[in-house]
Amino acid sequence: MSEIVLTEGAPSAEAIESAWRRVQLARHPQRPRSLDLVALIFDDFAELRGDRSFRDDPAIVGGPALLNGRPVMVIGHQKGKDTESNIVRNFGSPYPEGFRKAQRLMRLADKLGMPLVTFLDTAGAFPGPAAEERGQAEAIASSIKLMTGLQVPIVAVIIGEGGSGGALAIGVGDEVLALENATYAVISPEGCAAILWRAPEAAPMAAAAMRMTAADQLALGVIDSVIDEPGEGAHTDHAATATAVRQAILGALGRISRLETEALLTTRYARLRGIGLVRETEVASAQLPPEPSLRRRIGRLLRLPGVPRRPRWSEIWPSGEDADTNEEGA
Repeated sequence: MSEIVLTEGAPSAEAIESAWRRVQLARHPQRPRSLDLVALIFDDFAELRGDRSFRDDPAIVGGPALLNGRPVMVIGHQKGKDTESNIVRNFGSPYPEGFRKAQRLMRLADKLGMPLVTFLDTAGAFPGPAAEERGQAEAIASSIKLMTGLQVPIVAVIIGEGGSGGALAIGVGDEVLALENATYAVISPEGCAAILWRAPEAAPMAAAAMRMTAADQLALGVIDSVIDEPGEGAHTDHAATATAVRQAILGALGRISRLETEALLTTRYARLRGIGLVRETEVASAQLPPEPSLRRRIGRLLRLPGVPRRPRWSEIWPSGEDADTNEEGA
């Protein structure tokens, strides 16, 4: 196993423990799933199935419902609660047909002028060969593109894990809310630890470093509000959790629905473009770096003494194996 190197400014032990506890709560098997919340929040929900192209994907559910007497379209990831149901739901990891089903419902909502409410709860889109063969990346990208242009209000709620493109595909919202113990990240902490340190057991440190908790995401401006959970977490009281989520959705829709279509789309675009905005503290030099001299380039190719060589790939990404003698950088 590679040695884990902590740099200055690394998360403290308390931050690591707190972040990992939130990750475990977000994955709790008794945490309310999308259909649990739909039954407690909405009236007259009618699930619509199929993408009209290949098949129905049980990892994504959706359909029209009434929220306080107002028609809305609801879409969400659906995990199981035990091994059998998780196999049926593919552990909440959608195939491309799941995202295409979601797009079908989004277009229907847009056509009928129904606000869209999405629930995010997935470790990520399914990465298997069958999903790739059916266009997983295109399905995610087209779903994100479609949501940016919908002319109806969109509220996205992260109720558990918000993982990678699988979450982003239905996570473009005018307001993005998150339950207190939900997480939101580009990759799982285990995956991050395996890439950075080749040590999956360093997942707690990765969880803190990625700032994937709801509180961190609020501070970063990625989400707009955090919904408090009852007791020790949402798994302890589904009804109280649903009540809090319902009030948060109603409040968000009340604010968004006041906007005209043009203002709605402009505000949504500005919100997305503002995520990750960095302010430069120094003026960058307009001078381009000098091109390597002909002597330096020839010397590098011929490995002449005194001419710095480019690093080997094994020096950038140590593998613990004998380096290939022909792995010089191009």
